[in-house]
Amino acid sequence: MSSLDPTIAARLKRNPDGLVPAVVQQHDTGEVLMLGWMDDEALARTLTTGRATYWSRSREEYWVKGETSGHRQWVKEVRLDCDGDTLLVKVDQEGPACHTGDRTCFDADRLS
Repeated sequence: MSSLDPTIAARLKRNPDGLVPAVVQQHDTGEVLMLGWMDDEALARTLTTGRATYWSRSREEYWVKGETSGHRQWVKEVRLDCDGDTLLVKVDQEGPACHTGDRTCFDADRLS
């Protein structure tokens, strides 16, 4: 179990489930890939290992992106927004980011 730096932990504004949304972006193109959820442990693991780690709300467990699919996310940078309630995770994405096989989770449905 990793421990999140107390200075970072103090800045996070979590939802009632203790989670913070993490917008994931391709580091060199700015392409938005997906949205994941992190708690303190997932963020600590991400910062420590350099591999994007999330909390799965449906499975109620941690998952390292690409651990089973091979579509890994190598973390280049993590930022916290000005309100402390959203993370920006800049990654080098291997293969598709979306579980559907699309490059991003925002490829399928354009609303306008």
